[in-house]
Amino acid sequence: MSINLQTQAFAGNPIRSKTPKSTDPFSPTSALESLKTRLLDNTLHCQPQQHRSSLSSSSSSSPDFKVLPFRKGRPLTYSGPGETAPVWHLGWISLGDCKIFLANSGIELKEEALVYLGSRSEDDVVYWAIDVSDGDSLVSEFGSKQLCFVELRTLMVATDWADQRAMADLAIAGHARALLEWHNVSRFCGHCGEKTVPKEAGKLKQCSNASCKKRIYPRVDPVVIMLVIDRENDRVLLSRQSRFVPRMWSCIAGFIEPGESLEEAVRRETWEETGIEVGEVVYHTSQPWPVGPNSMPCQLMVGFYAYAKSFEINVDKEELEDAQWHSREDVKKALTFAEYIKAQRTAAAKVEQMCKGVERGQSLAANFNVESGELAPMFIPGPFAIAHHLISSWVYKDTPDGVQVQTEPSSTSMSNL
Repeated sequence: MSINLQTQAFAGNPIRSKTPKSTDPFSPTSALESLKTRLLDNTLHCQPQQHRSSLSSSSSSSPDFKVLPFRKGRPLTYSGPGETAPVWHLGWISLGDCKIFLANSGIELKEEALVYLGSRSEDDVVYWAIDVSDGDSLVSEFGSKQLCFVELRTLMVATDWADQRAMADLAIAGHARALLEWHNVSRFCGHCGEKTVPKEAGKLKQCSNASCKKRIYPRVDPVVIMLVIDRENDRVLLSRQSRFVPRMWSCIAGFIEPGESLEEAVRRETWEETGIEVGEVVYHTSQPWPVGPNSMPCQLMVGFYAYAKSFEINVDKEELEDAQWHSREDVKKALTFAEYIKAQRTAAAKVEQMCKGVERGQSLAANFNVESGELAPMFIPGPFAIAHHLISSWVYKDTPDGVQVQTEPSSTSMSNL
């Protein structure tokens, strides 16, 4: 069985597919001007809405503004019933409600605190994100409405990959978290040390020093991730890190260094971590990964097939716990879909508990190892990770929708040069 997603998890964001022209009311420039006006408008001082998702606006102005609050990198979320397990949703609130919630915590809502995420012109809506980490009382206030702040990784595992609405929400949340965390780590100019200020509705920042005025754009950290394949195309090299949950194996990955091509990074990282020499390198797919450390707000995982020229493994124990060659049949058995589904439903139930205020501190890592039935001796990351699709495509010799993947090395290739 192979899972082919329309897009990788965190990709396919439906509210930022196109950037409107500056004269468009849905553009960042026009939306920011409208935002300034509305924040001065006394009609925003309405009573908070009672509906959990707060989907209607407190103002009759067009377009409608919806705000997604974050606290310490966690988006506001609520949980509702689903066919087989609870289903999480993003906790959008109106601009008016956002202003009131912050005022109740002694915080004035200012335009520079809001970051433009995108729009849906067909729904007449502009979307914003805001970091409310300083509003300590907001946790209990939102909690009284069964809304809570949930780790993005937990939401990722809790997402049903067959649910396009949920996958879209995950992409929106990932994009918002990446922008907000970048704002948090770029408060000062790296050139002169002065404070930076948001520009163009938070899409960039600029140094406040009149003699500097350096512009700073959101950071993306590129990472190569590769499935190393033997000469006969019968085995792949999988690795384990000490931080992995028991039984999990995955692809080799590493950051790209300055002055290095993607292909060079694939070969260098494979050699450094396993001692395997790689020849041909073939691009597969890519995936944004906004669930890394706060210091790296969004990594871009660039996936490759890498064809080995040598086969004796020499593991760098500082980087990996182990690395081994695995046959196609063994890897096929490691595609443990029953465990992926169990983990997804367990995580979804955990989100529901958190939103109801009955979270028990359950370890998410343990969700993959609940002893019920016979467990496979190994498993690979679930469908939310690009590693899964690299491995699955090789096992079943198929491709993600719309992507042509070469599964046999060709006799000539530019990447061999």
